[in-house]
Amino acid sequence: MTTQSINQSVTLNNGIQMPILGLGVWKTQSGKECKNAVKSALNVGYRHIDTAKIYGNEEDVGTAIKESGIPRESIFITTKLWNGDQNDARASLEASLKRMDLDKIDLYLIHFPVRKTMKQAWKELEKAYEDGLARSIGVSNYTTDHLKELFSYANVIPAVNQVEYHPFLNQTELLELCKTNKIQLEAYSPLAHGKKIDEPKLASLSKKYGKTPAQILIRWCVDKDLVVIPKSVREERIKENSEVFDFSLQPEDMRLMESWNENFRTCWDPTGV
Repeated sequence: MTTQSINQSVTLNNGIQMPILGLGVWKTQSGKECKNAVKSALNVGYRHIDTAKIYGNEEDVGTAIKESGIPRESIFITTKLWNGDQNDARASLEASLKRMDLDKIDLYLIHFPVRKTMKQAWKELEKAYEDGLARSIGVSNYTTDHLKELFSYANVIPAVNQVEYHPFLNQTELLELCKTNKIQLEAYSPLAHGKKIDEPKLASLSKKYGKTPAQILIRWCVDKDLVVIPKSVREERIKENSEVFDFSLQPEDMRLMESWNENFRTCWDPTGV
């Protein structure tokens, strides 16, 4: 796929349009830092913001969106159900909506699989979806095993599975399972927290395309039809991360980057749950 616009979106399995590029606000400080980051992203043209209860900045996201003057319906907002709230997902979602001053969320995700409560949580998400509090529902940090278990009791197939994904953690089997079941895979930490940004093989591609290493990594996700949510609080980096729609990686370079996998995780490993 060749993507040529920051406004590019994917169609989720329920027909909802989800922008392919978003701003993640994990570890973005509540208050001025978060509000400025969201406003900077919206000014550049982002129309997708990803937050979570545990980030402690939902209210800032809601305020920044209101203050931007951009119509609410033009912005795709994701938040997530925290682990300790899975026994009462409905109340947690309603509290998130109240903090953001919204009447519904575009995407509500189970943040992490918690063995004892994940089934109950999913059933409550299905009810919230049915009642219109969430335009779409999904999961985060779910492995192939978690998804297969969910399929055994789900009436609604998740629209999205948000996981750590980059060339150094290329979860091919998970991606194929998601594609087969029409679940959109969404990549968080697409830059591997900068821990691989100085790799010579990445620098070589950066030079070839005249793009930064970060832009190469983001474009790799875009060319794989993944939704991607790089995080930054710096206006110039937020802009840089969005400037990936004027080129595509050549097939041989996509294949090359596919070979870089080393199961390198920078975040929590869900495989043992």
